[in-house]
Amino acid sequence: MRNRIVVAAAAVLIASAARPSTADAVERAELEACARIADPSARLACFDRLVPPTAGGPTQSEPTPLIAPVTGGEASLLRERWAIGVEGRDSRFDLRPHKPSYFLLARYSDAPNELPTSPSKPPLAEPQSVRPTEAKYQVSFKVKLADFEDWFGASIWAGYTQQSQWQVYNPGLSRPFRETNYEPEAMLAFHPDRSVLGWRLRLVAIGINHQSNGRSEPLSRSWNRATLTLGFDRGDFGLLVRPWVRIKEPAEKDDNPDITRYLGHGDVVGVYRWREHTLSALARYNPASGKGAAQLSWTFPLHRRVRGHVQYFTGYGESLIDYNVRQNTFGIGIALADWL
Repeated sequence: MRNRIVVAAAAVLIASAARPSTADAVERAELEACARIADPSARLACFDRLVPPTAGGPTQSEPTPLIAPVTGGEASLLRERWAIGVEGRDSRFDLRPHKPSYFLLARYSDAPNELPTSPSKPPLAEPQSVRPTEAKYQVSFKVKLADFEDWFGASIWAGYTQQSQWQVYNPGLSRPFRETNYEPEAMLAFHPDRSVLGWRLRLVAIGINHQSNGRSEPLSRSWNRATLTLGFDRGDFGLLVRPWVRIKEPAEKDDNPDITRYLGHGDVVGVYRWREHTLSALARYNPASGKGAAQLSWTFPLHRRVRGHVQYFTGYGESLIDYNVRQNTFGIGIALADWL
């Protein structure tokens, strides 16, 4: 209240300085009369009669809504990945990173899967010769196929991720690729750009996801999912929340009927960017079975676009063939793209 009185008094004095002396004397007398009023509310009302509050003056603040539109072009971890806010340029068919792309020169497992199993498949006749140390790589990208941002604020994307485990240190088996997972997906993406509890909701994407290893029986593994991806960022932090629903298959065609018991019904990815370093954590958990997994990654600069990559995984489902095998793995290598 004192601030409003001071502002009003200052406004009267400034205004009166530009008027003739007679008006100046009258207004000074009115100002002094207001100042002599003992009651604060009455004194403020007196000043308000002399100088009414302007639109830009102090007013009672409105409560901040939980979800509100945001404006401005501040930096965003998700903006470049999803071509958000691109104006005056056609961003269709631009090749963009999707999930991380990396090559682990060496990845060690404390429980290599020598006898892959599935309830719907017969057991292997004998264990596979699998060494605990192998190479692992992942390549992931996406492209925008169609843009309807001007019509209803959406775009259509296609993504592809391929991950392989390579027994490069196993010369006795001619260094085979132990497992390769193929993961194409299609997504309808919206970019609401809303504030949610201090975070910015940048992305809402509805998708269809297929993942398989392309192997013959009894090692074939595959499943299909309907996914919802929510992308948030806040300064140097990013968050991807992805629940999914498995699309059921006929029992005779189901390679892994219990896969959700181990891989659950969604995952969460948190990303923190500090200077030129990126720390990320992926987690999934099925409370009904108590099964889940966590993956921690650290990337750091090496040379230009090439970054060092350290990865630790614990739990179930590092790959499809290992979906029901619990293991701890640790790998080091290089990365070309992070989560965000």
